[in-house]
Amino acid sequence: MTTTTIVGPGAIGGLLAAALSNAGHQVSLLARGATLAALRQHGLRVRPADGGPEQGHRLAASDDPTSFGVQDLVIVALKAQALPAMAAKLAPLVGPQTVIVSAMNGLPWWFLHGLEGAPQPRTLDAVDPDGKVSAALDPQRAIGCVVHLASAQVAPGVIQRVRANQLIVGSPHAALNDMAAHLTADLRTGGFEVALSDSIHREIWIKLWGNMNMNPISALTGSTLTQILDDPLTNRLAVSMMEEASAIGRKLGLDTGMTPSEREVITRKLGAFKTSMLQDFEAHREMEIGPILGVFPELGRKLGLATPHCDAILGLLQQRAANPY
Repeated sequence: MTTTTIVGPGAIGGLLAAALSNAGHQVSLLARGATLAALRQHGLRVRPADGGPEQGHRLAASDDPTSFGVQDLVIVALKAQALPAMAAKLAPLVGPQTVIVSAMNGLPWWFLHGLEGAPQPRTLDAVDPDGKVSAALDPQRAIGCVVHLASAQVAPGVIQRVRANQLIVGSPHAALNDMAAHLTADLRTGGFEVALSDSIHREIWIKLWGNMNMNPISALTGSTLTQILDDPLTNRLAVSMMEEASAIGRKLGLDTGMTPSEREVITRKLGAFKTSMLQDFEAHREMEIGPILGVFPELGRKLGLATPHCDAILGLLQQRAANPY
């Protein structure tokens, strides 16, 4: 039986925990505070998007990684900015054969590893300050999980599915391809629509390319996606940021395969939607600034590319985060 710990059993991590439990994994949940108390008292509860009956899962839950021991899989589903402070604490879960799965927004700490043409050093301060995450969670033992769905933690330990059900799984290292395939199969068994990708770097980049402009602009303005796109000035700003990101992508050998206008068509399908960054800001939660936007100016400097629009929005967003009220 595959032993799996979910680090951060929230809106996404909770769904992954339920699916893998259904697929036969021995799942443990690393949580704290009110979430931990709810998991211990009531178990993990998942509410379907169609309003069907709630599904309950009684799973081991603790705030102490040593209580679980070394795992086959460690799935990190935290807000990305929380990982640097948490990574070293995960050491009791990680052995020489443990595979670490990133299921987070933005670029993961391992992204520049296994990527041809990546600059040296292969760490980004925006997601891995001083290489602390890579020191604790070996990039050579990591695989990626790109999340294309919406869900919400409506109460501690209670996850509400909202829309879509797609995941993309892939390994940046050939040595972990079999594990990526097994995880893909198990997530399908657990109820997800899962694609196994042979280019997980590109899949992560494509998702981020669509988020790195709209999320920050929405957090600064309070506007929905539709409002941003309908205004010619903010629309042009969003495109300029994407063009800067595309230039970086070309240097890294990452092609999104679409133009900003083609991406806009996809974004408009979401309608008058508040981005996750705006939702975090309005809820007084820390925003995912570094993983979603901060990586682009940093990569630009490493690659000798100017990113004036990304720089300006990053500066404004950092000021907004420092002065939220």
